[in-house]
Amino acid sequence: MTTVQRCPTIDQALFTRSLLDGCGVKAYVPDELTAQTDPVIFFGSMNSIRVQVDDADAVTARAILAQNGFPPE
Repeated sequence: MTTVQRCPTIDQALFTRSLLDGCGVKAYVPDELTAQTDPVIFFGSMNSIRVQVDDADAVTARAILAQNGFPPE
């Protein structure tokens, strides 16, 4: 798995996942349940919510994010 974006909020991470999924790239938010259950862990800290894709899809995912104005990692 490759992290293609780090998001400050769960909403942004879920939006990114939806965008990638809609473009045919399966994306995952491994921190989803933690961020929904205890968002304070991620708020105002160096922690961020990861959006990941399969290694083979990383280049495509980064291109999709860049085309839509999101800074890829």
